[in-house]
Amino acid sequence: MAYNGGPMTEAMYYVLLALMRPNHGYQLMHAITEVSNGRVNMGPGTLYGVLSRMQKDGLISLAENDGRRKTYQITTQGEQALRTEYGRLKALIADSRILEEGDGFE
Repeated sequence: MAYNGGPMTEAMYYVLLALMRPNHGYQLMHAITEVSNGRVNMGPGTLYGVLSRMQKDGLISLAENDGRRKTYQITTQGEQALRTEYGRLKALIADSRILEEGDGFE
């Protein structure tokens, strides 16, 4: 089953963002906290569930497995999906300018 290109969960988005540099699970949890400016703290259960699903969807791949730890990397398809989601999120923000301009419905 491949990723269908729909809106990403916050967890998926931050995992892909953090995997712009290959990482293993423990480092990845810290990288996610860092790239989210502390807003997202992902535990191992959530992280490994997301990693497994994203690997099946072809968004990430195993860069290295030394038996002790697995290092993951984003795939070309994963980076395309991340950039598409980034564009979608930017459009959401642009569409919300009415909140900053005041009530434009009158």
